Amino acid sequence: MRVIPFVVGHVEATEWSWEPVTVALLALTFILYTLGARKAQRWQRVAFYAGWLSLVIALVSPLDVLSEKFFSAHMAQHEVLMVVAAPLLVLGRPLAVFLWAMPARARLPLASWTRRAPVAAAWRAITIPLVATLVHGIALWTWHLPSLYQATLRSDAIHALQHCSFLFSATLFWWALIHGRWGRLGYGAAIGYIFVTAAHSGALGALITFSPNVLYPIYGDIDDQQLAGLIMWIPAGTLMTVAAVAMMVAWLKEAERRIALKEKS
Repeated sequence: MRVIPFVVGHVEATEWSWEPVTVALLALTFILYTLGARKAQRWQRVAFYAGWLSLVIALVSPLDVLSEKFFSAHMAQHEVLMVVAAPLLVLGRPLAVFLWAMPARARLPLASWTRRAPVAAAWRAITIPLVATLVHGIALWTWHLPSLYQATLRSDAIHALQHCSFLFSATLFWWALIHGRWGRLGYGAAIGYIFVTAAHSGALGALITFSPNVLYPIYGDIDDQQLAGLIMWIPAGTLMTVAAVAMMVAWLKEAERRIALKEKS
């Protein structure tokens, strides 16, 4: 059956983006995870594949095509990357699973390389929750400077860099909070960092929403700009709150478990 495209402005809402590098990377990560998935728990596999599907929606589906025309679609794309895909991918623990997908002769050298003092020290430094939160916040505010944001629509390379920056910094942020060195007892501090991030990203969304002027002339529509700000402010903030509540539950359960163990001993 032929699909009749829904046209928004001059953009077909059924037009998919098949950028070769993006599709190749998505395919490679899917294959690697599937090959090593036997070493992951079921809920981790579900989380990873849901995160992977979120990447497809953000980077390949018609949302990517619409993002070139509408600021609101571009904002939705970024929020899917940072608030949906990133935490789900982190829950799936893909790096460990990718390692198990490698041939046995390559697995040990790769694992040994990650344990080298400089590599381990650098990883510990950038996954300190405060550092990860600052990195993510700087990336978010810097890329929303009008000159930089508009440059992403004029250059595919800058656009790719923006997406990589958002996804990397968000993944780093969620990894530091979810898999931090303090385990579940560190979730109390993680909740604080989530609310700080929700507050400053919500403030940016509010600034965009209530600006009386068009901040990004390349889009040139104040109504579209207000919708984009609302997407950053309300739906994204709601998802961050849900994540904070989930961490609160995990934190309380871990505290109860440790108290029970002490009482038994």
